[in-house]
Amino acid sequence: MTAVVDALSDGGVIVKRNLIKIIRVPDILVFTLISPIMFVLLFAFVFGSAIDLKGTNYREFLIAGIFAQTVIFGSTFTGAGIAEDMQKGIIDRFRSLPMSRSAVLIGRTASDIALNLISLVVMALTGLAVGWRIHTSVWEALAGFLLLLWFAYTFSWVMAYVGLIVPAPEVVNNASFIVIFPMTFIANTFVPLENLPGPLKVFAEWNPVSSLTQASRELFGNSAGVQSVSGAWPIQHPVVYTLLCGLALLAVFVPLSIRQYKKASSR
Repeated sequence: MTAVVDALSDGGVIVKRNLIKIIRVPDILVFTLISPIMFVLLFAFVFGSAIDLKGTNYREFLIAGIFAQTVIFGSTFTGAGIAEDMQKGIIDRFRSLPMSRSAVLIGRTASDIALNLISLVVMALTGLAVGWRIHTSVWEALAGFLLLLWFAYTFSWVMAYVGLIVPAPEVVNNASFIVIFPMTFIANTFVPLENLPGPLKVFAEWNPVSSLTQASRELFGNSAGVQSVSGAWPIQHPVVYTLLCGLALLAVFVPLSIRQYKKASSR
């Protein structure tokens, strides 16, 4: 129990350090704010003029997908930040301090929740400006945002592991995009599942990005008129499936990341 308390306490110090870094390096915050605005405007007006969903405002259909895509892309900050600290030798400095071995990873993943939260706020405001609306209660909408942050946090542990095994921050971005692009586009983020051909549709139905998007649409009340005819269990129970996928990611990548951190910091 003492070890857990120490890890959380030391992790809180790392959270503070990472948040101070954002303030001192405003470029990070600027691009965090610009990217969500660009995504919302680009997809709303480009895809909105190309895709016609009968009886449905495409922009309302779209925003949940952009939310899901952006928070997953936001998790790459974790991997890039850890890879940068490794490259600059900061991890070696942490190793010389009397602190928990897992504190760096706990602090890194926790602090990046702040960046994703800022992104969600900016995207929500931009979405409201282009016609997106929430049609459910405050509590359901809050649950939708919390679910997005939950999955972003769990996915950040995947990126933490990637950041520990690659040699440079640039490699993190290249490697993560190879995985994230298919995950976010072969899904119901921008088009209904029924528009995808057979094998891609099956992949999309079990893709956690699809369940995250579907759950967000239902919690925000944006699924009216576009109810999926898919009988796949993840689409019928999107909240539960998303939570289970998040738990599975944590169960696999938290111990993997901590073990890899110990190996990397002992070189």
